[in-house]
Amino acid sequence: ADVKEKAAAFAEGYKAFLNAAKTEREAAAASEKLLLEAGYEKFEPKKTYTPGEKIYFIQEHKAVVAATIGQKPFEEGFRLVIAHIDSPRLDLRPTPLYESDHLSYFKTHYYGGIRKYQWVTIPLALHGVVIKKNGETVDVVIGEDESDPVIYINDLLPHLGQEQNQKPLGTAIPAENLNLLLGTRPFPGADKDAIKLNILSLLNEKYGITERDFTRAEIEVVPAHKARDVGFDRSMVGGYGHDDRVDAYPALMAEIETRNPVHTTVCVLTDKEEIGSDGVTGMQSMYVFHFMQLLCRAAGQDDILAFQNSVCLSADV
Repeated sequence: ADVKEKAAAFAEGYKAFLNAAKTEREAAAASEKLLLEAGYEKFEPKKTYTPGEKIYFIQEHKAVVAATIGQKPFEEGFRLVIAHIDSPRLDLRPTPLYESDHLSYFKTHYYGGIRKYQWVTIPLALHGVVIKKNGETVDVVIGEDESDPVIYINDLLPHLGQEQNQKPLGTAIPAENLNLLLGTRPFPGADKDAIKLNILSLLNEKYGITERDFTRAEIEVVPAHKARDVGFDRSMVGGYGHDDRVDAYPALMAEIETRNPVHTTVCVLTDKEEIGSDGVTGMQSMYVFHFMQLLCRAAGQDDILAFQNSVCLSADV
């Protein structure tokens, strides 16, 4: 009974993390907040650290590295745990907004291994950033607050979908049809693309952004619902982003709770796993290796020996 009680309490923190971290940017920000609250300090490359000290850094707003310095020299190895904080989703294309048949839409492309049929006719939200022409960064979140509108990907009615019903599950909803329905009202007095213009007007009014700004934006589409208990016995959690926050959150909490370890512990919450781990925030890059190398160099130790003696738990859903 006491184990179940502890598990339920832990799940409350996990649900809060799921709700606060629907994108990799948000997951990195939520993780940084937890690390700072736990007394972690930002990593300084040329500083020599002593056992028990806790340090972290954020890689390009999208990946997290946190460590607790161990009692043994770095040359005797690091103890790493790695999970990822990106999740399958839809992304807006660089020029997403268009009008068709008196309706306005955003074009999308999918990121990671989505099940396309799961994304139609559910309430969706937009999360991301826009870099304006003057260099200002604008955070965009639409669809999460109770007062916000949500958006949908529309689908066919049963009596209009007979041909669709004959197709296999994987092809019944083509990826190019996963477009977000935005609105139906025209901009007053406009002769051309009046629906599209009205959407742009609303976005400009709230966020000060223009159509050109979408080419400098990174906006992700995620389910708008919150994490909830599932089952009459509340034995499960339903929410977006289990892949891979179900590993990332426990890995982060384990690192935070670590005190005076024998070997230096390193928790890595990485990006881009869903698409091959490429890019400067994915594990194909060198940011984790460079972190450990810098620790070794500042302490006058051999990083090759440190790597050879290290072990890593790679966790995924």
